[in-house]
Amino acid sequence: MSALLRILRFTRSLRLYYVGIMLAAAVVTGAGLAVPFITGRATDVIVDALDSGGGDDVLGATIRTVLLLAAALLLAELVDTLVSNIGGYWGDVMSARMRTILSSRYFEKLLWLPQRYFDNELTGTIVARLNRSIAEITNFMKSMSNMFVTLIMTTIAVLVISAWHYWPLAVLLLIAYPLYLWLTALTSAKWQRLEGRKNEHVDIASGRFTEVIGQIRVVKSFARERSELRHFTEHFDATIGLTDEQSRHWHRMDVIRRAVLNVIFFVLYAMIFVRTVQGHFSPGDMVMLVQLMAMARQPVTSLSYVVDTAQRAIAGSKSYFEVMELDEASIGGGGTPPREPSPAPSTGGDGATIRFTDVRFGYDNDGDVLSGVSFEVGRGERVAFVGESGGGKTTLMNLLMGLYDTRSGSIEVAGAGADVEALRRSIGVVFQDPSLFSGTVAENIAYGRPDATRAEIEDVARRAAVDEFVRKFPRGYDTVIGERGMKLSGGQKQRIAVARAMLKDAPILVLDEATSALDTKSERLVQAGLENLMHERTSLIIAHRLSTIAEVDRIITLRDGRIDEIGTPDELAASGRIYAELLALQNSASAADRKRLKTYDVVG
Repeated sequence: MSALLRILRFTRSLRLYYVGIMLAAAVVTGAGLAVPFITGRATDVIVDALDSGGGDDVLGATIRTVLLLAAALLLAELVDTLVSNIGGYWGDVMSARMRTILSSRYFEKLLWLPQRYFDNELTGTIVARLNRSIAEITNFMKSMSNMFVTLIMTTIAVLVISAWHYWPLAVLLLIAYPLYLWLTALTSAKWQRLEGRKNEHVDIASGRFTEVIGQIRVVKSFARERSELRHFTEHFDATIGLTDEQSRHWHRMDVIRRAVLNVIFFVLYAMIFVRTVQGHFSPGDMVMLVQLMAMARQPVTSLSYVVDTAQRAIAGSKSYFEVMELDEASIGGGGTPPREPSPAPSTGGDGATIRFTDVRFGYDNDGDVLSGVSFEVGRGERVAFVGESGGGKTTLMNLLMGLYDTRSGSIEVAGAGADVEALRRSIGVVFQDPSLFSGTVAENIAYGRPDATRAEIEDVARRAAVDEFVRKFPRGYDTVIGERGMKLSGGQKQRIAVARAMLKDAPILVLDEATSALDTKSERLVQAGLENLMHERTSLIIAHRLSTIAEVDRIITLRDGRIDEIGTPDELAASGRIYAELLALQNSASAADRKRLKTYDVVG
């Protein structure tokens, strides 16, 4: 019950819909309760007319009466038809609004969660959890708002009317309701436990499904179709066994519940029939009470559906609220709390100065990736980071952008303060993976500046050598590039990523092997644009080519997660350490030396 109340509190903005739906249900219930009384009255009128053996006057009066009663039945049915559809319409709108509220808040929560959360979750699992949880919650709330008032009003009305006519009828009903609820509660605990295990398998399988479809070329290239299908099917096969156990338990208990109910209603009908024969009830009373007993049975049997949807909603809400209650600090920080946009740091003064002070960092519970890292980068300075693959270069950039929190130490960007959102707006970045979206070329270039004009977009496209291939597309910059830019080559995607960073025009530039996917011709074209972009900007470069490293102001080398040396290219070339070793490897004709060079993520 607490989970359901929590859902109501979470969607309290829909309370007018809840009230409207419940009022409509009340009217429908009233119309339904009128039917037994009308049919009972019609029965008595007809029986009295037949027993009296009256003449034409009596027959005519009887016909007029039963026609009026038939008209009353028609009116009750019309009211039921009209109001139930109005309530259904409100329920549909309420359900859509609830889905919007729950989906938007879930998406908002995910957007502000730290990067560390996504490192440990499959994208498809996150999506599957969203779809399943919200569907189960909205389905329950829609059915509950339509049925709740009907069930309550029908139950109360039947109890009062039964007690008025013959109190033992009401006593038996008062026994039937709680007994059925108790038997249902016995069923619920095991059912929910099994449903939770089923959900885990479905979420894992759905997550893998999304991942495989997103990487289908890799799957096909390695001939892994059968293996992926087998693992996917295993999870759903597991749900079959759990459903078998769950269903056997549910239906076994349902046999007991319904059998108990059948016995109680047998006694109720027997009492009505016997008292009618004894003359305590008229035929009309008997018809009315029999119909009321049928109406009394409906709320009890409807509990099976209500409980079923409620259990699914409770199970779904647990998954939903587990995410909504995640504490960014407990995950490890790096999230972005929602706030009003604030101005990005200015490039003037010390606005682009970066300072790492004794930074220590590691992923989850693993050992430190970085330890005791300290350095400063002045405004407009170009600094390259060199080290073996996995040595922490990209991790430094992730920490700079606030994607993770340090274990100790501090990172400062003058002008950004503690506002992570402002910090990220002050940084333009080109990743090794271009990470494009499934929109048009123009939309991807303008992702960092959605308000950019077409002229500005085309200008940076020319500088990043995007224009030369886009102009060949039939729709030009309005060409849809597919999910993750699948319609483009690696070099084309990278050039769009470079243009995206150029258009953002941020005071700090991070190039994480920005030209690694480009051929020699494209690299020359893009490098010219990057040179222009880096002018008077603080640039942090993880280089793919030694030729790029040679152009920077300073080089910072990393070894085993610590800074090994800092200096200009000329100074480090003479130091005899990592950078000097790279230069020597570059000039070597030995295959072993060329292989060793690649371990530093650079080529000659």
